[in-house]
Amino acid sequence: MSKEQKEQKIYNFCGNRKLVAVITIIFALLAVIGTFVLKTEVAIEFKGGTIITYNYEGDLNTNDVEKVISDTLGLKAKVGAGENISTGESNITVEFTSKEGLSADRQNKLTSALSEKFADNKLEILDSNDVNPTTGKEFFLKCLIAVIFAAFLIIVYVAIRFKKIGGWPAGVCSVIALLHDMLVVYVAFVFFGFEINSNFMAVILTILGYSINNTIVIYDRIREDKALMPKATLREITNTGCTQSLTRSIRTTITTLVTMIIVSIVVFASGYTSLLSFSVPLIFGLISGAYSSLFVSTTVWVAWLEKAEAKKKANKSSKK
Repeated sequence: MSKEQKEQKIYNFCGNRKLVAVITIIFALLAVIGTFVLKTEVAIEFKGGTIITYNYEGDLNTNDVEKVISDTLGLKAKVGAGENISTGESNITVEFTSKEGLSADRQNKLTSALSEKFADNKLEILDSNDVNPTTGKEFFLKCLIAVIFAAFLIIVYVAIRFKKIGGWPAGVCSVIALLHDMLVVYVAFVFFGFEINSNFMAVILTILGYSINNTIVIYDRIREDKALMPKATLREITNTGCTQSLTRSIRTTITTLVTMIIVSIVVFASGYTSLLSFSVPLIFGLISGAYSSLFVSTTVWVAWLEKAEAKKKANKSSKK
């Protein structure tokens, strides 16, 4: 052990198995509660439906539009206000999520009701499109395949690169940490009321790269410390490596977090709230990525190798 390692206070990262397990279970329960109690909303591109766009003049309250839609059709719709970039005209977009779409008769009925209720705003239908869920499902499936394929490659890469400190168990544990991060991102989407849409997949893929990079940096430090500390136990080496990587992880995470917090504030102030479904869950994913790299992957990995070593010793004893 080097002089620097002796002087540095070593934190017991691997001694918090129960706490790590409890935190993971809490997030799993939150995910279940959010899915079945809060009823996770799935975006129209994944479920299919109809999107109708209206031009209007003056000021229009989207809540009032939603009430007219509910009273006229008995349906719940998502209404968003915006502006046509090319013409500068104000418009509202009405989204109905359904497999069969909205019939022409019901669209005409809705247009008449809105034109009558908001006569001063001179509502005019600009566009109407039925959204086929097949395209969204294909996109979701491709992203899912990409995540699974990436997880497989991560296991193979880590197994080869870190064969001196456990090989493929290290790869599997790094993927377990990624699953933990995906769970946290999902919980953030559900409890902030965001739709599961293309932003969800974008956050997942972003966190996948960020978290695995953190984990590999920590594994690399553990591998170096194993050579420097030949007489130390696996737990001592891992705690030392995590402690040495702690400052770097905190600095990197804080820098990225501050950036995303600023982005979220600017987006919220500017009114482009649709981007919040990317920036806000990403903030939670970044925190989870830093945490899982230091605690989840290493704790599970050490527990795995210690159990394997204990089993190996027990088999040797029984043979004697």
